[in-house]
Amino acid sequence: MDFELQSLRLADAAARKSPALMVLVADGFAGGEDALSALIARTVASGDFKTEAGAQLFVYGAAGIVPERVVLAGIGDGSPARVRKAVGTAMGALRGGPAKAVTLCFAQPAEADALRAAVLALADASYTYSATKSKPNDKKEPPRIGKAELGVPEPGPLREALQQAVAVARGVELAREWANRPGNHATPTLLADAARQLGKLPRIGCEVLGPKEVARLGMGAFQAVAQGSRQELRFIVLRYDGAPRSQAPVVLVGKGITFDTGGISIKPAPEMDEMKFDMSGAASVLGVFRALAELRPALNVVGLIPACENMPDGGAIKPGDVVTSMSGQTIEILNTDAEGRLVLCDALTYAERFKPCAVIDIATLTGACVIALGGVRSGMFASDDALAQALQSAGEQALDPCWRMPLDDEYGEALKSNFADVGNVGGRPAGAVTAAKFLQRFADKFSWAHLDIAGTAWKGGSAKGATGRPVGLLVHYLLMQAGRPVKAGGEPTKRAKTKGQAGARAGKGGKA
Repeated sequence: MDFELQSLRLADAAARKSPALMVLVADGFAGGEDALSALIARTVASGDFKTEAGAQLFVYGAAGIVPERVVLAGIGDGSPARVRKAVGTAMGALRGGPAKAVTLCFAQPAEADALRAAVLALADASYTYSATKSKPNDKKEPPRIGKAELGVPEPGPLREALQQAVAVARGVELAREWANRPGNHATPTLLADAARQLGKLPRIGCEVLGPKEVARLGMGAFQAVAQGSRQELRFIVLRYDGAPRSQAPVVLVGKGITFDTGGISIKPAPEMDEMKFDMSGAASVLGVFRALAELRPALNVVGLIPACENMPDGGAIKPGDVVTSMSGQTIEILNTDAEGRLVLCDALTYAERFKPCAVIDIATLTGACVIALGGVRSGMFASDDALAQALQSAGEQALDPCWRMPLDDEYGEALKSNFADVGNVGGRPAGAVTAAKFLQRFADKFSWAHLDIAGTAWKGGSAKGATGRPVGLLVHYLLMQAGRPVKAGGEPTKRAKTKGQAGARAGKGGKA
């Protein structure tokens, strides 16, 4: 969706030729004498329209109002969460109509957070997946609303907020797009190609390692997961360089299981198609880098994506097998469906070479997290209180919330093995916690957090599809760490080289 910020008061909006006009009305509305203000006042006084969040009223052919189609949307106290709800509800109704563009006007002064919420809701509601459809422009389908004009009384102070929101929206859309693609259209190789395309954007570099490079690095856990698939693994390294090389980077590690059968511990057939979403962590890393290229904040970020399939052929790992991770720790494979932690643990060890200020891994890791938190909040585990607080705050402000979960040492007892240093599962109790405890063993050399997005990365049922979470949370966190973004179009710092880094130091659904 394309966005444009305009100076519009209600009188201007009423006189503007637009296919559809959406007016956000807060509690205590006090308008002027123009036709649109009078209309709102009458509908409120009559009781036909209430300003509570989510309430709406459609008006057609109103006297003195040029747009033929007008929707009044209540936003309650005007908080970002209520703005998002109101815009999403109104867009749901508009999508079935003929409008290809919409003018959104605030009936009162708009805060930056409210504007960001409106932009993200508009983008979310207008997204349409078409990559694998034979007729993406089928005339039987309602037209996609592809343009939004945002009207506020004073646009100047809100332009930076709009820029940030649009960048996040584009990052979310990229994450949704790749997570939505079926496994045969989002193989590890194709995912690597998408990362290479990002490498062409300002300040971003990309390196892709194949099976030989990964073997030389000693990533035995990652290799073990991939060995049952005919699709070759890929280890993707993205760099965003927005600050001097001396500044320690934030490292994002995204689980990139492009399809997860469960391996030999095979999943039940119902809803196995949803396991294409098991690379949503990787997709979110791609989305974050898409946003970084546009916002250009003053910090350094590294993205690591171990990408492979988890398949059950004759070469696949078996329950009881013992593999050696890049860290040197041995792992007993008790359940091959607990594969995400195996690819992540080697990526976490690889992250050490960057001497990071923080490492955050993102993964659709456990069904247990879905049971614990549902689809509202992502599960967040952290070894560092300051990092946990920063992520929690970023999630609340970005309307992409998470919830901190425990990491008591006692939970790690469940991972003991008689045949290796550690087992890859600890049983059903506290499954999300024991999975995080497993990862923590490989993250003791830096400040670390783990986001379990199994419940928030996608929706099932009739609304089946990727959400793009937690791109918003992560971008907001990174902007907070940068302090303020570099001016768009500013002179980029010299791109850090990624080629040759590999040799620097060799040596959901029913998830377990």
